[in-house]
Amino acid sequence: MEKLRIAIIGTGGISNSHMGGYKDAAEKCEVVAVCDLDENKAKNYANAYNVPAYYTDFNEMLAKEKIDAVSVCTWNSSHAPATIAALNAGCHVLCEKPMAMNTAEAEAMLAAAKANNKVLMVGFVRRFGNDADLIREFSNGGTLGDLYYAKATYLRRNGCPGGWFGDKEYAGGGPLIDLGVHVIDLVRFLAGNPKPVSVYGATFNNLDPNRAGGGQSWVSTTTGRTFKYDVEDMAAAMIRFDNGLTLSVEASFKLNLKKDRGEIELFGTKAGAKIDPQVEFFGDMNGRFVDIKPFGDSALSFKGLFAREVDHFLECCRGNCECIAPGEDGVVLMKILDAIYESAKTGHEVVIK
Repeated sequence: MEKLRIAIIGTGGISNSHMGGYKDAAEKCEVVAVCDLDENKAKNYANAYNVPAYYTDFNEMLAKEKIDAVSVCTWNSSHAPATIAALNAGCHVLCEKPMAMNTAEAEAMLAAAKANNKVLMVGFVRRFGNDADLIREFSNGGTLGDLYYAKATYLRRNGCPGGWFGDKEYAGGGPLIDLGVHVIDLVRFLAGNPKPVSVYGATFNNLDPNRAGGGQSWVSTTTGRTFKYDVEDMAAAMIRFDNGLTLSVEASFKLNLKKDRGEIELFGTKAGAKIDPQVEFFGDMNGRFVDIKPFGDSALSFKGLFAREVDHFLECCRGNCECIAPGEDGVVLMKILDAIYESAKTGHEVVIK
């Protein structure tokens, strides 16, 4: 089996997870080039991972190197141009979430994938989690019945990585587009990918990002540029889907709560489910309420998570399976995010077409 030749555009933190996945699949692929605007960063990254070539211009890299597939791990504003360039150069693309800055960019990316007959996969890594597998197994077995309501939270007390993550010009938004996208997509995936029909959203900008010290989980490593901070502190929304499901979602970089919180709750006609972080089910049996904890550790494990995602991408590139995180789903998520921001701006419900 001839190895796929891989390139990585963007050498920030998330790219290390992609690289780890490609290294784990060394029998299927080899990373032949990397690209970053910061030449020293690109050079050091290439040396650290024994990659033979590095560039500061992805167009130059795509023109000079023989590449089969690309991981796009840049800041959000470069997702569309880097992805479209790679697709037009004949490469399959795994693009990190969020897919783009807005729906128009996402649709242009999808159009390029279709025009070039290439795989465009979005980095919805939570779809590959062991917790998602477990809930889907129970749901497909009929345990939950029909889902009609869900709640998803991704709340940080003081958790903006800084740098470009807080600059709308580069990020497109704040915690909604960075964190909320994960849980919105996960709920939609677990519910069978229903079509969103309307949203009502609100965003808040009330807290000084430097109001207190501590509580930061990690900080952006981007250097050489000055970034402003103009994204929302927190976002909340109600999303209605065509199958009757309604999702309540909350996401924050800054919020005066006791501790960071990340939960998914699903409510069905037969039972409910929760990820917090263990998976539990709640229902009734033989006339009594019961709580069910599946045997073993059911909390999301990051061990092998990105390896599963990358391996799936490689198999899609070879035509061996159908992509479970396709560009089409990325476009739908961008429509939801755009609608939430528009609703927050206008104060009214936004219908999604």
